[in-house]
Amino acid sequence: MSHEVENMVYVGEEPWHGLGTKVPEGKRLSITEAITAAGLNWEVGLRHIFAGDVDGCIRVGIQDHYATYRETDNAVLGIVGAGYRPLQNEEAFYWFQPFLDAKAAAIETAGSLSGGKRIWILARVEIAQKAIKGDDIVRNYILLSNSHDGSLAVRVGFTPIRVVCNNTLCMAHESEASKLIRVRHTSRILENLDSVREIMDLANKEFVATTEQYRALAKKDINEKDLDKYVRVVFGLKENSESKKVVPTIVNLFESGRGNELAGKTYWGAYNAANEYLNYFRGNSQDNTLNNLWFGDSAQINKKALTVALEMAGVSQN
Repeated sequence: MSHEVENMVYVGEEPWHGLGTKVPEGKRLSITEAITAAGLNWEVGLRHIFAGDVDGCIRVGIQDHYATYRETDNAVLGIVGAGYRPLQNEEAFYWFQPFLDAKAAAIETAGSLSGGKRIWILARVEIAQKAIKGDDIVRNYILLSNSHDGSLAVRVGFTPIRVVCNNTLCMAHESEASKLIRVRHTSRILENLDSVREIMDLANKEFVATTEQYRALAKKDINEKDLDKYVRVVFGLKENSESKKVVPTIVNLFESGRGNELAGKTYWGAYNAANEYLNYFRGNSQDNTLNNLWFGDSAQINKKALTVALEMAGVSQN
């Protein structure tokens, strides 16, 4: 296993990045089981930072700055300010408990990247899937991502995944459900299952609206010239060495990528070719690609890829 993914677990079918420890299909992981299987049963501590002449025994505290560290092995994870409070892995997992209790979701993957600096949990929303075109199906998931090095805030939101190739897509709308999750992250969401039902109702409505846009893209054909334009706009490419690599790669994915026979020569096919590139090829390794997709700028490019496809195909974004 390469260096970016430290530990992870997945249930059933192998994830698109091909990494991790398998749990049998149909197994509904409890919080305790998921934490242990993902190798995330450790806590993050804070230690004050000192600087000075070690030989001369001069030690000066750096005001209001601390090192985050993993308590099991004292590995330093990052440098943070005085107001920083770690979200412990156990707390992140237990945030999902109301969804599990309500049988509204089931944990599917979880793990850590970059020596524990970043963690994620992905839960499948039960009975939430839509066929876009024939057997081309997308399902809805809840993703929680967090950094222990102070580089990123905790993020929670809904993300569709294209089943045929396990590509992580993006929501077309600004997610009201995600906003509601963030507001209630540390209070009512852990106390009131009515909040879970409210969130799921909103998420499912947005999921349906987004898949309708996907279906509209699947009905709009795209020609070779517009495909070239689409790729260049999405990735901000000019006539340089990068464009000579990215454009042919995505065009090839459009012609013969995962599930291309289902998407056809449409804007849905173009969007999925760009999406497949982000999911599989943007990065030096598969786990680095995963890091970019969930923690880096690939998520924003993903969203732009959908927006540009909708604009060029003349599909409403409301």
